Amino acid sequence: MIRLALSSLRFRTAAFLAIFVAVLLGSSLMAAAGGLLETGLRLNAEPQRLAAAPIVVTGRPAYHPPNGSGSVAYSEHHGVDPTLAAKLSRTPGVGKVVPDISFPAVIAPGKDTQLGHPWTAAALTPYTLTTGQAPKPGEVVLDPSLLTKKVSVGDKVRVIVFGEVREFTLAGIATPGRRVDVPSIFFSADDTTRYAGTRVDALGIFPANGTSAKVLAKRLDLPTGVSALTGDERGAAEFAGIATSLPLIILSGVFGGMVAVVMALVVSATIGLSVRQRRRELALLRASGATPAQVRKMVIAETMLVALAALAGGLLLGRTMGRWIFGLLTDNGIVPNALRFDQSILPFAGAALLTLVILRVTVGFAAGRAAAIRPIQALNEAVVPPVTISRVRLVIGAVFAAATVGVGVSTIFMSPTNAAAIGGPAVLTGSIAVAVLGPIVIRALLTTRITNYLENQGVSGILAVINLRVRAVQFAAILVPITLASAIALGNIYSQTTQQKAAVEAYTDNLHADVVVTSSSGGIPAGLFDQVRSTEGVSAASELVRSKGWIEEPYDTTHTSDPWPLLGINGPVYKGKVRAGSLVDLKGQSIAIPPKAAKKLKVGVGDELGVRLGDDALVKVKIVALVDGSSGYESLILPADLLAQHTTSGLPSQVLVRTKVKALNLDLQNWPGATMGDRDLLSADYDAGLGVDAWISYLLAAIAIAYTAIASINTIAVAVLDRRREFGLQRLTGSTRKQISKMLYLENLIIAAMGLVLGVAAACFSIFPIAIATRGWPLPSGPLWLLGAWVALVLLLVLPVTAIAGRIAMRPKPMDAVNSPAG
Repeated sequence: MIRLALSSLRFRTAAFLAIFVAVLLGSSLMAAAGGLLETGLRLNAEPQRLAAAPIVVTGRPAYHPPNGSGSVAYSEHHGVDPTLAAKLSRTPGVGKVVPDISFPAVIAPGKDTQLGHPWTAAALTPYTLTTGQAPKPGEVVLDPSLLTKKVSVGDKVRVIVFGEVREFTLAGIATPGRRVDVPSIFFSADDTTRYAGTRVDALGIFPANGTSAKVLAKRLDLPTGVSALTGDERGAAEFAGIATSLPLIILSGVFGGMVAVVMALVVSATIGLSVRQRRRELALLRASGATPAQVRKMVIAETMLVALAALAGGLLLGRTMGRWIFGLLTDNGIVPNALRFDQSILPFAGAALLTLVILRVTVGFAAGRAAAIRPIQALNEAVVPPVTISRVRLVIGAVFAAATVGVGVSTIFMSPTNAAAIGGPAVLTGSIAVAVLGPIVIRALLTTRITNYLENQGVSGILAVINLRVRAVQFAAILVPITLASAIALGNIYSQTTQQKAAVEAYTDNLHADVVVTSSSGGIPAGLFDQVRSTEGVSAASELVRSKGWIEEPYDTTHTSDPWPLLGINGPVYKGKVRAGSLVDLKGQSIAIPPKAAKKLKVGVGDELGVRLGDDALVKVKIVALVDGSSGYESLILPADLLAQHTTSGLPSQVLVRTKVKALNLDLQNWPGATMGDRDLLSADYDAGLGVDAWISYLLAAIAIAYTAIASINTIAVAVLDRRREFGLQRLTGSTRKQISKMLYLENLIIAAMGLVLGVAAACFSIFPIAIATRGWPLPSGPLWLLGAWVALVLLLVLPVTAIAGRIAMRPKPMDAVNSPAG
């Protein structure tokens, strides 16, 4: 049977090529997903600016809920007690301790990203002076990448420090000893203290000669919340976002799971179609004495031979695919550029094992029934295939259909933050139901109105109706990838645009802002806010600070892995209804919380809370008001100056202005990087923060769509090319090439339309419940042209492939086609 399997590969090139491509792409994508998972677990990021220090001591980079599981990266950078440097320098084995301080500083006009540091921190990279000398008060040393051709040592340079333009003398030029993505501006110790205070972000520790860094790191006596990092762990102290594996693990899990389901459905449909097309051949084998076990073994052997070759190619392609996808993630800011892509043998082994399991199960199901039936029955079914499915498939299909409905209904009652996670799988469960029940779904959708329309198209239409009824099982193989691609594309995109719109609306609807002032140079300095507030025509103004945090005292179990949004304001710009207390009292160490949170925590106005802010600081604040927010999107409100102190920049990000004049005369010439606009700036700034989640969703959808599109092309080509004998018989009985081509177009157009309808239906069980959960009404948000574009894309896939495959299938003479070995 193995020899027979090898010989049969020559005569079924199209079918086995389709299987080869499906397995090749599926296995490579699963290996890529495994690489992303391993990267998320290892979190290796080679340090750059802190690379010279063998040990870096810094605040813990991720928040670990006291009574929860997992970890969440802090939204702000936080440091260590300044007195810790002296304490650690007395530890046996410590040669030198170098404090590091980072603060907002950028060369005017403030378009690029830079940071200011004390000159002593240059040893952490290390930076070496190539020209000039160390900076004194009023002087700076620059990275050569920051210089223009007209600037040299001794010249004046304008630097924006904490949002304000200051003039310094260029004391020297220092070159880094390694690549750094963010160039540095070095200040004197006195200037650093003047601008950044006495805080310390990290400590670089250089062990004494003969002392192991790893051993010394374990001996350091560190306070709670402070950690000593060595090796590539030091990258977490330098780069934001490299603190917790959760986002990348979730991404790889969703991506890998989607690819596995898509591959299972596509490969199952392709193998099933290939086996059904050979029922006559298999029946003749049975009639000539082959046992069911031998036929089953042959079918499995030939499919697995092709699949193993494809799997080997897919694993070779897996590293390239993984690096490509990881490159897309880093280029678009989803993961830090400094994070290293790790892909050992484990992702490849996992991808190979999962692919083999999927293949063995799918080919086993496909070959089982063909090998088990009687020879005469198989010959009859090869002529007129039965449009029936087993009772087991009916039950499985009904289970997945019920699960789709159940998921959709349950999503309606979820919070906005959980709606996507619960409702998203509906597109897959609905697609699986269609895949399992495909033949009877086609028969059910083939209504009298459709058949009458087709029959009115002449002989081609009549033949198309007959084929759609008789060949429903074969056409189901084409239906599945179109349905799957449509469900994934429309479901993911419209669900994401709906959630994004709901979040932006909830945020902006709670804030008064006729004019918004923002800055690209590190934040809004106090002088700019004072100028805005005193401008003629301004009735009210407020600084705006955004961050994230947790309520720890008393402990809030509703926000563990997902922190509370924190808003800092200092003016009458919040629209939410005040249920108790007053926002006028929002000063000093105070806070306003939603009434639901107050009820949950059993606190009220006048009570004290312990809030863990984004820089790991635990602050005690007094509740001064209970204020409503958009349901599911409530925020904790703090004074702007209090919250700004605990952010990385130390400054507000925007100024919200209320005015009754149409054109506000605000002069921003003295504030480089500052811009003024309408309240659209408010939503644009918030929307940019949501872009990462949206981009992840779009990336996963795009890859899955591309995979299923290729599978659709393969399946259509295989199905059409296998009908050469049928086309030959039709041409011998008087049908023309044009009539047969029209028949093919009508058949595949109907199947494409059914796939689109079923895909949209499956997507709706995700989109509409998510819309209700996030926006309060079942109207999704997103461009309508996207639906039309998707329909056009499906037609552009189906029609050209049908035309090319039909032309190839009708290329032989009719008699040669009738006598061909395939079909």
